[in-house]
Amino acid sequence: MNEVNGLIAQRAFSDSGLTAQRSGCLAGSLYLAPMEDVTDPAFRMLCKRYGADRVYTEFVNADALVRDIASTTRKLTIHDEERPVAIQIYGREPESMADAARIVEQAKPDFIDINFGCPVKKVAGKGAGAGLLKDVPKMLEITRAVVNAVHTPVTCKTRLGWDENDLIPRENPLGLQKSYSVSGLTAERSYSANGLTGEAGHKSTFIVDLSLALQDCGIQELAIHGRTRSQMYRGEADWTLIGEVKNCPRIRIPIIGNGDVTTPERAKECFERYGVDAIMIGRATFGCPWLFAEMKGLPAPQSMAEKVAVLKEHVLAAIQWCGGDERKGIVHSRRHFAASPVFKGLADFRQTRIALLRAETTEEVFAIMDEIVEKWGQ
Repeated sequence: MNEVNGLIAQRAFSDSGLTAQRSGCLAGSLYLAPMEDVTDPAFRMLCKRYGADRVYTEFVNADALVRDIASTTRKLTIHDEERPVAIQIYGREPESMADAARIVEQAKPDFIDINFGCPVKKVAGKGAGAGLLKDVPKMLEITRAVVNAVHTPVTCKTRLGWDENDLIPRENPLGLQKSYSVSGLTAERSYSANGLTGEAGHKSTFIVDLSLALQDCGIQELAIHGRTRSQMYRGEADWTLIGEVKNCPRIRIPIIGNGDVTTPERAKECFERYGVDAIMIGRATFGCPWLFAEMKGLPAPQSMAEKVAVLKEHVLAAIQWCGGDERKGIVHSRRHFAASPVFKGLADFRQTRIALLRAETTEEVFAIMDEIVEKWGQ
C-alpha cells in the first residue's frame, strides 16, 4: 500500500503530471466514480475523509433539471468539505445539455462532467449516456455546446465503444465525413492516432479517435471505462486501450482509467503499466469507503469493529440525507452493507444476512451488526 502512495508522489512531478495539475488533476489521483443512487453527499463525504482526491455526484438528467424537477435539482447539493467535486449530467440534445450546464454552474462545482458512458437501457436506449457512442457527431455537438455554455472546466466519461467491433482498428473508426469540423477552424479534418491526419489506409481504434475529437471540443479531462456498452459490467475491463489513449502523442489532457480496480496492488499496476493520470473507482467502494486510504497507504479501519462503526455512521448520514426518514435512509444504504467486504466469507452467515437486509430501524440494524462483530469479529 505504501508503494502506491510513493508512486503518487513520484508521478506528480512527471511531465504528464504537470499538465494534469494545470487542469485540476494531480497525477496519481484516485476518484470516486459517479453512480446513480450511490454517490450522494453522505457517501461522498466518507470517501473524501478516507482519501478520495475527487468525488462525483449521481447522474443528473438534463431534461429534468431544466424542468426544475425537485428530486433532480436536489442532486446538485454539494459541500465545501467534499471539494473538489464534479456534477455529472446526461442528456441527448445539445440545447438542453447546455441549459442544464448553466444551471449546474450556479451550484459552483469544481467540474461539470458529461456522461457518455452509462450503459443501462433507460439511459443509453434513449440516446443518452453510452447511447451516444452510436452517434458521434451528436456527442461532439453536445460536448461543444456544454463547453461553450459555461466557464467551469468540463470533463467527460465514456466507454471503449458500443460493441466489440469498435475494438478493432480500422480507417476512420468514428465514421465522420472528411468535411466534418470539430473546432470550426478547419473544414478538412478526420481522426487518426498519429495526429488527426486522415491518411489513406491508416487504421485506428474508436476510443483513440474519439478521445482526440473530444479533446478538440475543449474538455479538460477524459475518463474511460474499459468496457464497451454491450459488455455492460460483464467480463474484464480492457486497460490496454486506455493505455493506448494515454500514450497517443496528440493527447494533451489528463486521462482517467476506470474499471475493475479493487485493490492497492491493482491500482499500482494500472498507474505503472498504463500511465494514466488518475484512477476512477466505482463498485469496489460499496460498503468500503476506506478503500482509497488502503490504496494510498493512509490510516484506515482495520478490525471488523472499526469497519462496522463506519458502516453505522454511513447509515445515520443516509437517514439525515433522506430528511430524517429512518426507513428510507436504511433502504438507501442497504446496498452498501449488503456488498461490504466486511461481511463476505463469514461462515453460516446466510440467515444473519437476511435479517440484516430486512431490518427497518437503526436499532435493529445496529443490534445485528453488533452481534456480527461479537460472533465473527477479531
